[in-house]
Amino acid sequence: MAEFDLVVRGGEVIDGSGADGRAADVAVLGGTIVEVGKVAGKGKQEIAADGAIVTPGFVDIHTHYDGQVTWANRLHPSSHHGVTTVVMGNCGVGFAPVRPDDHDMLIELMEGVEDIPGAILHEGLSWDWETFPEYMGVLARRRFDVDVGAQIPHAALRVYVMGQRGADREPATPNEIAEMRRIVAEGVNAGALGVSTSRFLNHRSSKGEHTPSLTAGYDELLGLAHGLKDAGRGVFEMVSELEDLDEEFSFFRGMVSESGRPMSVSLAQGLNACGWRAVLCKIEQANADGLVMRGQVAPRPIGVLMGLTTTICPFSTRKAYKEIAALPVAQRIEAMGDPARRAAILAGEPSPGFAVMQQKMDGGRKVWLLGDPPDYEPAPESSMAAGAAAAGQDAWSYIYDRLIENGGRNIFYSPFANYEDNNLDCCREMILHENTVMGLGDGGAHVGTICDASFITTLFTHWGRDRDRGERIDLPTLVRNQTHDTARAVDLYDRGVVAPGMKADLNVIDFDNLNMSAPEMVRDLPAGGWRFEQRTSGYLATVVSGEVTYCNGEATEALPGRLIR
Repeated sequence: MAEFDLVVRGGEVIDGSGADGRAADVAVLGGTIVEVGKVAGKGKQEIAADGAIVTPGFVDIHTHYDGQVTWANRLHPSSHHGVTTVVMGNCGVGFAPVRPDDHDMLIELMEGVEDIPGAILHEGLSWDWETFPEYMGVLARRRFDVDVGAQIPHAALRVYVMGQRGADREPATPNEIAEMRRIVAEGVNAGALGVSTSRFLNHRSSKGEHTPSLTAGYDELLGLAHGLKDAGRGVFEMVSELEDLDEEFSFFRGMVSESGRPMSVSLAQGLNACGWRAVLCKIEQANADGLVMRGQVAPRPIGVLMGLTTTICPFSTRKAYKEIAALPVAQRIEAMGDPARRAAILAGEPSPGFAVMQQKMDGGRKVWLLGDPPDYEPAPESSMAAGAAAAGQDAWSYIYDRLIENGGRNIFYSPFANYEDNNLDCCREMILHENTVMGLGDGGAHVGTICDASFITTLFTHWGRDRDRGERIDLPTLVRNQTHDTARAVDLYDRGVVAPGMKADLNVIDFDNLNMSAPEMVRDLPAGGWRFEQRTSGYLATVVSGEVTYCNGEATEALPGRLIR
């Protein structure tokens, strides 16, 4: 008779502690790891891991599945990348708490900030909750392929307490701050992992309105901190441009000091107005002073995907292109092949709203054709500008021609953060810093412009194996960063390490053959909505709570994932 529910045999266990890998079996019983070593007993199910590595399941602390969890059981694309725990409710946006009259406002905010089309949210969201504990109650009845943790979004909270005044970014009164404090504590006591807020200028609703939390005063931020203090647990997630670094960071330090709770601050080259090293220096000093603050960082550029099948293309807002933008791809290609149409599009001016994107593309010097498999550290000599120069063409003409090739399936990649120097040395420095944590992948968001849920596979394939334009990073460090460290950053101590007594979330990986394909659009969202998917190969098995959820990249029938309380 079987002694265990599952035994993973013969793999190299890289356990998430940062220690070197070792040959070991892993035995699971009742959703918990019970033995790591030479396991004599048999399992009801056994996985042969000879030649593979065995890691903890990956913990992704920066996603936006707040809507998707209410209608879907599978949180793709994250669960195709070895993720076994996601944390949503980031950047201050989400769908609870909410009054019935504010449903549209929260949809417009999520649509604008996180590029999730309103039609998808209108059809997909059931809205059978008002308070945050009621939202958690709805999720607690659902089943997933990963575990789901939620944060209380400041924007939704502010509108719930203040109504239109909150949306209009008016100052909160002492009574309103006291009510926010009460709701934060109530939400954390109902199982929320913390609270998130945004002070980022580019975070706007689909109507162009700034996010409600943008100019919230220090007294209000301190009220959120006191809510966590009242609950005795929970973390902060913060995104800010930090234009006045000294003043704003002083606020953040005060929040952490007053509450005794950790904070993470989004960190990327080009994201923070004052420069990422200046922010990291402040974070270092805070930790030296006994305040737990982390920079939340990415393993590759943060960039936009453009093409004829995606939400935007390089010519999206030029008048002559907008006239045909709604046509099916084949008909659009035919129209774009007309010399008069081509000349009109190339001569057109982008709209003012596209000016920043136009600037980021830098005349084609920051635009690359994304291959399959994709290269996320592309060389300057392979840029569209370089290709145009070699062909004796204007850069935009060259991009235009590539756009309509290959049946319109070509996708361009334009990094807007972490790639000022045309290499990823800044990412390596951030990844290895003791006061940073992996994040910023935005799984579930930017469904037609970004597919950064695949950050996690990039972390291992690029930094642990494939990088040829600079130094790599050892695999035990990478595993620790995406498991132990991300779990601890959101106060989860039951996962992230392969050890007896820990939750049985595991990955069995053929590391030599771990790869991912180019992003592609799939149509599986409510209202017939499209989203990016990015499939992988090399994940031999993913295990959540002792049950195999994916085998060789294909879903099993198991849905052991639950809401984390």
